[in-house]
Amino acid sequence: MIAALELDDRFTRAGHAIAYLAVTLPVTLLALPAVAFLVLGAALSVAGIGLPVLLAAAAFCRALERLDRRAANRWLGAQVPPIPQPVLGTGGAFRRSLYLLSDRSLWRTVTHLTLRPLLVVAMLVVALAPVFVFALLLQLGVGGLAGAADVDYVGPWPLNAWVGLVLLAFAVPAAALSIAALEALYRVLAVSSHALLVPRMAPGGPVREMLAESLGDRTVSVAYWLPDRERFVDELGRQVELPPPGSGRAWTAVDRDGRRLAAIIHDAALDTSPELVMAAAAASSLAIDNERLKADLQARVEELRLSRLRIIEAGDAARRRIERDLHDGAQQQLVSLALDLRMLKARLKDPQIDELTARLAAALAELRELARGIHPAILTDRGLAPAIQSLADRGAVAIDTDVEVEERLPAPIEAAAYFLVAEALTNVARYAEATSARVEVRRSGEALVVEVSDDGVGGVDPSAGSGIRGLQDRVAAVGGTLEIDSPVGHGTRLRATLPVPE
Repeated sequence: MIAALELDDRFTRAGHAIAYLAVTLPVTLLALPAVAFLVLGAALSVAGIGLPVLLAAAAFCRALERLDRRAANRWLGAQVPPIPQPVLGTGGAFRRSLYLLSDRSLWRTVTHLTLRPLLVVAMLVVALAPVFVFALLLQLGVGGLAGAADVDYVGPWPLNAWVGLVLLAFAVPAAALSIAALEALYRVLAVSSHALLVPRMAPGGPVREMLAESLGDRTVSVAYWLPDRERFVDELGRQVELPPPGSGRAWTAVDRDGRRLAAIIHDAALDTSPELVMAAAAASSLAIDNERLKADLQARVEELRLSRLRIIEAGDAARRRIERDLHDGAQQQLVSLALDLRMLKARLKDPQIDELTARLAAALAELRELARGIHPAILTDRGLAPAIQSLADRGAVAIDTDVEVEERLPAPIEAAAYFLVAEALTNVARYAEATSARVEVRRSGEALVVEVSDDGVGGVDPSAGSGIRGLQDRVAAVGGTLEIDSPVGHGTRLRATLPVPE
């Protein structure tokens, strides 16, 4: 059964090779005249009069190549994508001729049409020789058996029934050799058609750009399949949802060696010609596999960043909860106790009550400072600018602030910016021996830039203290970067860039 199916496949491929050569016979016969016509148009364009000839010749060459492409896809399964349209540009006839002559796809077409007749003749000579031998043996063998052959002798032997039987016996291996030759012709035609018609892609170029050029769809994108996570991601490791039917977008799976690699997301109009998308996918499957490995690594990095961000957010949420508990619980109890002491002092006139009131006021101040350090309520209620201004108002040195942020930002970004400024100003007060400091916060594109500088002694070593390392971890958790410039004797400048998600 398997042998019969394999033989049937060989007959099919042999028939397809013959059908392809028959259908593309006009391409083979007209290829060299079309190239000569194009060369004539290019030569006349130098004199400024050949643009119409050049345009007509280029259109004729592309029409021949389109015919060859359709036949190759139909009979050889070559999966050749559409031929890109020429770029004519603007300006005079000479300038438009230069635009056309500089089109790489046109010269690929010319190369294909020039080589095609030579390749077809060479392949026919090699492949059809066994077919000719088989046909001759069959004719002579049947003629010998019927006694009606056009020849009387085959070499030194007279052509009779016995010689005819021998010739028919030799015709059987000749038939097998003919089928093998035509099957080989099919494979050679498929490989050569794909090599000559499909544009070469830069091996180091981005996969998306290669696919966009091949498919003529600038909106194409690639979603890479991660089997261990069972989801698609983009090149940055972010999860991708495949477009649903009716959305105007479609996707085509890319497999290699039985493994799912990716999905090409493209315009739904290309879904009517899936062989074109599969051709582009097959041509770039190795590059897609390499990009998938990079996307897998990026996904792991993104998961690590998100997990660290979740830890930071959970810590901030706990700090806010503790701050609210202190404000609504212990702090309110102390305030109420202070009021009771004042009322008691008015009735008893006892000097010990003044001492208790002072101690209670100090405890309340410490509690408020503790609650503010855990998580400032002003940051949650009023935003970044008032919170930073409150830090500057309590500073031990003169602090100039310039906060150019009016809108509310995501809570992790505001918290990272606030605690960066708070830690930096604390270091200024404790170690910098500075007389002034400056805080600048501004939006720069899709990022928030926070700078804290002072005129102190400088010489900060980021690896020496846990405070700076903690700031680096907090900034990195939200995808930001922290730069520290602290030359000895020239102050310190901290600059953080925090990406602001849409």
